[in-house]
Amino acid sequence: MNIGPVDTKRRALGKGLDSLIPRVQAPAAAVVESDGGTPREIPLDKIDRNPFQTRSHLNEDQLAELAASIVANGVVQPVLVRPVSEGRFQLIAGERRWRASQLAGKATIPAILRQVSDEQAMEITIVENLQRADLNPMEQARAFDRLSREFHMTQEQMATRTGKDRASVANFLRLLRLPASVQARVESAELSFGHARTLLALEHAEDMEKAAKRIIELSLSVRQTETYVQGLMHPERVAKKDPKPEPSIDPNIRDVQERLQRSLGLKVHIEDHNGRGKVIIEYARLEDFDTLLEQLAGE
Repeated sequence: MNIGPVDTKRRALGKGLDSLIPRVQAPAAAVVESDGGTPREIPLDKIDRNPFQTRSHLNEDQLAELAASIVANGVVQPVLVRPVSEGRFQLIAGERRWRASQLAGKATIPAILRQVSDEQAMEITIVENLQRADLNPMEQARAFDRLSREFHMTQEQMATRTGKDRASVANFLRLLRLPASVQARVESAELSFGHARTLLALEHAEDMEKAAKRIIELSLSVRQTETYVQGLMHPERVAKKDPKPEPSIDPNIRDVQERLQRSLGLKVHIEDHNGRGKVIIEYARLEDFDTLLEQLAGE
């Protein structure tokens, strides 16, 4: 099959964020929101960074590309802010656009004003980030963890609010069981979401760290990692030799494969030969299969 751009957003994503944002009239001293939430131009130097931001880092190259686009076309989607003290505003959603506008040398940015509490601002920020497709697995795991701890949401509630399925939420939360050094390797993209899930089968943190290092050294695929981990757990069942490195995979195919794995919460393998091939989706339980059917059918 031809591998085209994959849209990881689902139709449910838009309604989750909007349901969190109350349309309350702002005080007269602040910029007043007009009917329908019409954006107003607000000076960039009067907007403070969001203290509840869960994103740990921004890709500088992508930020530069966005800044160039803003120079050419302006800011297409307004940011979301709330009024604070002394005529200043605090960013709620849109940090990349805010940062890129600064790089582009803009004096103002289109913004929509909302009156929300600290708790509402934090929840909006976390949900908005989780609805994006470019968060790394550890950023998503920590965001779900904050929703659980600070807002006492169940996995089902988090899934509904962010447009993801409950199994995916559970899988992301499990990543927090990894030792810090392995989490860092996942965050830096040395290990994929699939690699990380496989390592969780090991019982001890030290074993996970050693296995992670070996996986990276040998450039193992997720499937090879599963075999390798099973060998560590049951050495009597396999030949005592290290797996061979996987043949190189086109970076574009690897990227689509990893995006599908993050979106579906299942193992995905793509075999592509000059634009023809197949996508293999693996599942271990009937519940995973039912969830996959629902996603593919758009239910």
